[in-house]
Amino acid sequence: MKIMLVAPFRRQSITFSPFPFFCFQLLIFHFLFLSPADAKIYIDISSPALRKLPIAVTEFSGPSGKELSSIIRDDLDFTGVLSCLDRNAFIEPSSQPFNPKNWSVIGADAVVKGSVVSDARNLVVTVSLYDVTEGKEMLRKEYQTETSLVRPLAHTIANDVYRQITGENGIFRTRIAYVIRKDGEDSLYVTDWDGHRPVGLGIKASVLLSPRWSKDGTMLIYSSERNRQWGIYLLDFRKGVETKVFASKGTNIVGDFLPGTEEIIFSSSMNGTQDLYAYGLKGTGLSRLTSSRGIEVSPSPSPDGRLIAFVSDRDGTPQIFVMNKTGNTPQRITYQGSYNTSPSWSPKADRIVFCGRQGGKNQIFTIRPDGSGMTQLTDRGSNEDPSFSPDGRYIVFSSERDGEKAVYIMRANGEAQKRISPRGVTAFGPRWSPN
Repeated sequence: MKIMLVAPFRRQSITFSPFPFFCFQLLIFHFLFLSPADAKIYIDISSPALRKLPIAVTEFSGPSGKELSSIIRDDLDFTGVLSCLDRNAFIEPSSQPFNPKNWSVIGADAVVKGSVVSDARNLVVTVSLYDVTEGKEMLRKEYQTETSLVRPLAHTIANDVYRQITGENGIFRTRIAYVIRKDGEDSLYVTDWDGHRPVGLGIKASVLLSPRWSKDGTMLIYSSERNRQWGIYLLDFRKGVETKVFASKGTNIVGDFLPGTEEIIFSSSMNGTQDLYAYGLKGTGLSRLTSSRGIEVSPSPSPDGRLIAFVSDRDGTPQIFVMNKTGNTPQRITYQGSYNTSPSWSPKADRIVFCGRQGGKNQIFTIRPDGSGMTQLTDRGSNEDPSFSPDGRYIVFSSERDGEKAVYIMRANGEAQKRISPRGVTAFGPRWSPN
């Protein structure tokens, strides 16, 4: 099924390609686009003096209009970059033509308006984004999709609005993979970034751990214990096929894909103690990266693949170290606390997020790769499994704060922490997709 924008503008498109084996839809959007040639950036999101831009998202007219606009509003408001104004303050009805005077009086800098028409199967949505100060339309698009795909369409609209205002791509069409444990069995799931539309991928085992995305988002790699053997498995969404890529005696826990290569890194006790290894997915060989007397686990490569963060107890307690990709020149970077683990790099490689023991419970911290600037982000319950969103502005993690382990997201500064996994099940090991 395809989404097409039908306005007479420059053509792009949106395609939803279902994978029957997993009953899962990957979104690839194709759409028509209208934007002024001299489009300007309204917010510098990298500025330390960032002021949230007040934006009004009106209720769209027509079928599913209320649902669409509510999802868009929730997306934009969570960013911490935009501040969505209370609809009770709006003066101008949705059906009335845009008048900047009606919006400047309530403090809006930008306004989103939209309308929806539908038949039995499809929605056609027209959306405009207005600059209140300059009194002009800065973006207009018309979308068409099936009526069952309201949420994906709303996320796409939110992305378009966010990009127009900030010049950066949003994360609203990204996904999060995690593991659900229920009735003694683990299952692999993928959900929208906000926790809606969770889909079981049909992968089940007594133990599933550490799902990790390939750089292009078309594959997941993870560890699983099956028939009393620990193996590393790869799930290819394009082919709808799961493949065992490595198995040996001992415990094998995947770390991640090595950027720019066809290799993975993982920890294994195949030779006695837990050490780190690199392995070519096309059978290009196994390389041992560490061989100390301590336990080495949780390898995480930097975005350019030059460095690897990992956990070692070689100094007596589990701490975060950074070494080069061949296993040389390891440098310890955490010195506060007696238990630090699960490192994961930010997309810009300027921070590492990790889990550290504080007051008897695990909390989420970030630190610079040189060991400076350690910052605590959580303080409720016990929190684990952190990883960054593809833009580095958000973090996903698991937490037991509500009495059961669940998946949460927050801004990278620790603000706006909220649960996104279903209630009544144990959910853990989340990982944000790269796209």
